[in-house]
This record gives sequence, structure tokens and C-alpha cells, in this order.
Amino acid sequence: MLDAIEYQGSSVEAALTDSRHTRNCHAVHRAWALDAVLTYLAARARHEAAGYPVTFPVTTEWVGLSRLRQPDTRGVVQYERTAWCRRYATLDGSAREIWIPSVGSAKENRSEAEIAAAAAIAATGVPARGSFGEPYQKVDTDVVKPQRVRIIGVGLADGKPLVLADWDAEEAVRQFETHAKKRYAAVLDGRALRPGSDCTTCEGLLGCTALPEVPGLLGAPAPRRPRKRRSVSISDLRAYKSCPARFHLTRTLYIRDGRTENEAIRRGRAVDAWLNGRHSQAARIPCRNVPLPTELPGLTEEELGPAVRMIKKHHASCPLDGLPENELVRTQWRLAAYDPVLDTVVIADPDLLYTEAGGWVWRETKTASRRAWHGRSLLSEYPQLALAVLLLAAGVPGGDPRQSRIELEILREDGSVCEEIDPFDQATRDEARKIVAGLATGWANDEAYSPTPGEHCGDCEVRRWCAVSGVSR
Repeated sequence: MLDAIEYQGSSVEAALTDSRHTRNCHAVHRAWALDAVLTYLAARARHEAAGYPVTFPVTTEWVGLSRLRQPDTRGVVQYERTAWCRRYATLDGSAREIWIPSVGSAKENRSEAEIAAAAAIAATGVPARGSFGEPYQKVDTDVVKPQRVRIIGVGLADGKPLVLADWDAEEAVRQFETHAKKRYAAVLDGRALRPGSDCTTCEGLLGCTALPEVPGLLGAPAPRRPRKRRSVSISDLRAYKSCPARFHLTRTLYIRDGRTENEAIRRGRAVDAWLNGRHSQAARIPCRNVPLPTELPGLTEEELGPAVRMIKKHHASCPLDGLPENELVRTQWRLAAYDPVLDTVVIADPDLLYTEAGGWVWRETKTASRRAWHGRSLLSEYPQLALAVLLLAAGVPGGDPRQSRIELEILREDGSVCEEIDPFDQATRDEARKIVAGLATGWANDEAYSPTPGEHCGDCEVRRWCAVSGVSR
């Protein structure tokens, strides 16, 4: 829609009503896009009203091209640096702007390297075009070099532009040399294998030694017709079970209305972040031997007390207490496995992984306001434990199975408990298979992602664009 308006001269109304732009979109996605286009255009107008020079859309990409006379040690003859963005320039070409949209609010935490890399592309990049898999080619050799560049983030929910960089061209190059150049080199020279959701687009997936293959891991039958390779987590599958449309919009397209999370979620996130920070320290110090936090990001002064009391209860079962220095500790370490039946990469992010006597211990930590109900199994209450059972039983991440186990730590203000689960117990494995298959079967074949209205609509992040929820736009 924006391309039609900015590049092809279409009116806003014509672009928004042209069904060709949304013919392959979910109905809720289309409704969101109609809002997002207007919000983006309003942000552009707001930016100019703030006194910045008027800029115009640029159709060709700006690419940092480095052509070598002969292949270097990597076998490369042309290096290309690009930026995902929308591009604008003043009429005389003296100033260029890169606009980076975000679904919610403009991201304020972009790294210096990322901002410097984008600024350098705006400052030194040449107009170029390239087909998929083919080298970029310059399209104009007589182009005005910009004197000034700006990197601007914009939120498609709140419409607020955020100027991340406003530099002259020389400063942009200096920032690149200081912050981004080494990062590019590290990427180019990197050889580590870190499986994750990006594996879905990797041509070497089937021969990769870092991605374990576990046929039938999700326990669902193969789709009736071929699907594009996907990745999925238990959190995704739980979201799908709640509402397929909500899953598709929030988990696949990452669309959300920017609402603030409730206190329980923010408290749990804050406690997890503090524990992860403590457990990832190079010095292996048990949590009981460090001061309790006096503040936690995202929590008000009134909300801090309960969170700190939960952290204090963690002292009774901190895994670092007595853990030998030669054991490994990994916080939020992503695990992945490939289920060829569904052509799906299955993702898991344990709160903590650590070794003990040759085995791996998978620790999940949850915060709760009250005691758990004992009438329901832990695997049913926390399905990520069911996936943990199946992954450990399949040898992911490895280690001695006789010494491997799963731990569930539940923290409350007035107490804590740490339960152990044996992933090699047959009854436990059978229950885990049933739970995971129950979550995955509907998802595996769904192509429509229809809304299922209910009580969960009340806190849905895409409700405002969903006609089925009963909320009018």
C-alpha cells in the first residue's frame, strides 16, 4: 500500500481500497494494515511539521558496494551492505533519511552498531537494484552524495517518529568505523552453529549436525498438502489453542496493539530477568550471597516488594549453591530440534540449563500468587515441561540420561517449591506425548486461522482489528 502511494502516485483512498494489496492477507491482518498505513503517513507529516526538511520517497535501494579486483581469502569478489527500511531524500539529494518501522512503538534500544550501519549505508550507499540471489548493480553513477543523513524509527501503533541519528556524512562514516565495522567482520568470519527459528530458511538444514532430527516429536500427522517450513514453540501452540487468529497475528506476524502487560506478567518477567542476570555471571556466586535488588525494571515501587520476596524464596533452591566450578551453566539457551514429519523446527528456551555429574538439568522457574492446585498434573499445567520431557528423552541437548532431569521451581511471596520430573519414566513420556500432540495437531493443518471468540478476547492484543470479537473499529 505504501509503495502504491509513495512510488506509483496512487491516492491514499485508492491504495487502501485496492484489494490486490491484501488478497493474500488474513482479515485481521488487512484491518491492521489499513490503520498502519494511515499511522505511518501521519508520522511522516508530524516529522516534517517539527521542522525537518521535506523529503521525497526513493524507489531504488541504497547499497554499500565494495567490489574487489580478485577474490579475497573468503572467495568473495563483492561485499554488499543493505538496510531494511523506507528511503527518502531531499529534492537536491543533500539529505537522506532511512525510516525503520516497528509494529508497536519505535525501538529505543537499537544498538550503536545497528544505527551506525544504517547511517553509513545512507551516507555512502549507491542507488542499486538486484534480483534475488544475484549481485546488486548500480543504476545511477551520477548521483549527488548526501551531506546529511538521518535514521528515524517509527511506531505503527502510536505513530511517533524517533530520530535515532542526525549526522553529517563524515560523522556517519566515523560512527561506522567505531561501532559497526568490527561487527560486520565478526558476522562474516563466524562459523558457530546456533540452531533456532532461522533454520527454517537454511538450505543446509537436512545435513546440519547442530540441529537434532526427532521424527514425530510433535506427535501430529503430516499436513494434507505441503506447507512452507515453519518453526514453533510450546508458547506458540498454547496461543493457537486459545485462538488461531490471535496466534497468527501475534506469533507469526508479530502484530500487537501495544497495550501494557498486567502486573503478574510484568512481575514474572522482572523476576526472571534478575535471576537470569545473576545466573549468567562469570563468577559462580549463589543468589543467597548477593544483595536483593532495590529496583526491578518495569515494576513500580508498590509492585517491587512481592517480586523481591519471590527472589528471596529462590535462595532455598538456587542451582548455583554448591555447584562445582567445572559444571556448565547456560541461561535462556535456545534449544531446537527438527521434526521431519511436519517439516518443522521446534524451539525451546529453558530458563536455565546446567550440567551435573555428566547429565543436563533443565530448570523452569515460575512465579505464582497462590499455591498450585494439586488436582492437575504439572505437565498439563505447564506444557513446556512436556516438551522438555520429549527433548531430553530424545537426547537434546545430550549428556548422560541417567543424570538428566527436569526441575520446576515455583516462587511465591510466602514460599517456594522445586519439583523434579524424570524424562525417562515411561508414564511421564506417554503423558508428555499426549499433551504435545494435543496442542500441535490442529495447528499442523490449519491454513485459515479463524478467530474463536471467548473470554480470552478481553486481553487480546489484536482485538481492535478483529470483527468477530464484537469490537468495532
